[in-house]
Amino acid sequence: MRPTWQDRNAAHSGRIGAMSAPAALDPYAVAESIRTWARELGFQQIGISDVHAGAHAQHLQDWLAKNFHGDMGYMAAHGDKRWRPDELEPGTCRVISARMDYLPAGDDPDAILADPDKAYISRYALGRDYHKLLRKRLAQLAQRIHDEITPHHFRAFVDSAPVLERAFAEKAGLGWIGKNTMLINSKAGSWFFLGEIFTDLPLPIDDNPVGFHCGSCRACLDICPTQAIVAPFQVDARRCISYLTIELKTSIPVELRPLMGNRIYGCDDCQLVCPWNKFARISAEPDFQTRHQLDDRGLLELFTWSEEEFLARTEGSAIRRIGYERWLRNIAVALGNAPFSESVRSALAEKSAHPSELVREHVLWALVQHSS
Repeated sequence: MRPTWQDRNAAHSGRIGAMSAPAALDPYAVAESIRTWARELGFQQIGISDVHAGAHAQHLQDWLAKNFHGDMGYMAAHGDKRWRPDELEPGTCRVISARMDYLPAGDDPDAILADPDKAYISRYALGRDYHKLLRKRLAQLAQRIHDEITPHHFRAFVDSAPVLERAFAEKAGLGWIGKNTMLINSKAGSWFFLGEIFTDLPLPIDDNPVGFHCGSCRACLDICPTQAIVAPFQVDARRCISYLTIELKTSIPVELRPLMGNRIYGCDDCQLVCPWNKFARISAEPDFQTRHQLDDRGLLELFTWSEEEFLARTEGSAIRRIGYERWLRNIAVALGNAPFSESVRSALAEKSAHPSELVREHVLWALVQHSS
């Protein structure tokens, strides 16, 4: 049995500054301690990789060259830093990847999608904004490693910097990147968030990458409402409903609006159909559970929210990032796809003179759909 880092440093006072050089630490015991502390903080899995992105770097550059990123200019920014952690954070030699399940309990998402009068919101956005929660937990983990084991440098990331998170998570053995470009875990599906800690601590690498297990399945390609998955491992974001409802700040292309159905914030179709998600578990994290019954709300009800109501009911939620204007834009498209009713027509007509040109355009489009 390997001696633990506690055994090696039992004679010291417990202060990190009083320890011997980090080289005296047992790196395997350190890694095991990190996994234990991560579980205590609510993470389901931890993996450790080196800083070499390999073929993933070229894949990203090819994707950018096709302009599949649309208006997401940040994807093309920062040069090599996105796939070279040591350039983003000098001295980095390891990436600690963490996985946290987020699937909330609640109504059947397929049933909501099948009801054109209901609003479908991506499962990840039904609870608290994951950016804040994950970043805080990762920072706590990094601080504990620093305080209790070694004063090496650590920095936590959760969509807060240019990081190829799925690439490094795959290298660390957390799963494989599927044909829908999601990271898939054979025991947990794909309903989880990822976060990273960059460090200059030379931890042992998890050199047991998971093999590719999508086989000949193409369920995600076939189900995509807008055919945004143009080929295995290739998503044209310009057609993706998640991009259209969240990232795109301007007008939604007219030809794609009828394909969006009742999806007003994000899209989960490629995950809902993935056979590996039969192994997904409901998240035990209270903050990821649904707030304000947003998993079962009518489109008309949400469309009548004032801006004050929108801000109040999306406080602490990722939904708030799109703002009230795009919230109305998205719901207007969904109402245009909903069955005709006098209440729908009336609600749209009431906003046909909205101060926002963006809202007016989409409302008028929806009204046209109900006039034919």
